[in-house]
Amino acid sequence: MPISLSDQLPPVRTPVRALRDRQVRQAMTRGFMGHCPNCGRGKLLRNYLKVVDNCSVCGEDFSHQRADDAPPYFTILIVGHLIVPLMFFIEIEYSPSLLLSMIGWPALTALCCVALLPRIKGAVVGMQWAMRMHGFGGPTID
Repeated sequence: MPISLSDQLPPVRTPVRALRDRQVRQAMTRGFMGHCPNCGRGKLLRNYLKVVDNCSVCGEDFSHQRADDAPPYFTILIVGHLIVPLMFFIEIEYSPSLLLSMIGWPALTALCCVALLPRIKGAVVGMQWAMRMHGFGGPTID
C-alpha cells in the first residue's frame, strides 16, 4: 500500500495568528492605567508593584507574568531622557545654587521613578498578555 504525502507530514498546528487578535496598544494602555489588559475594568496591581493573581472582574490569570527587570530599565531610560535635558537647560540658563541642584535633581528623579514604575510595569504586563507571552495564550473576552 503506497504511503501518501499527508501521512508523512506532521499534524498541522494552529498558527498564533489564527488565534483571536489582541490589541497591543490597547492592552498596554490599560496596563499603564493599572487596569486588566483583558477587560479594562479590574485592577492589575495591588500594593505598589505586586501584580494580582487574577482579575477580579474577568478572572484573567496573571500569576505567570514575567515583568521582572524590564520595568525598571524602561523607567530609568524614560526618566533619564526627561530629567537630563531639563537639568542641562536649567543649569545653563538659571545657574541655581549647588545646594538646590544637589537636593532638587535627585529628588525630582526619584519622584518621577516612583510615579512611573508601576505604570510601566502595568504596560509591560499588558504587552505580555497581548503578545501571548509566558502563558497568556488563553481566550479573550470583549
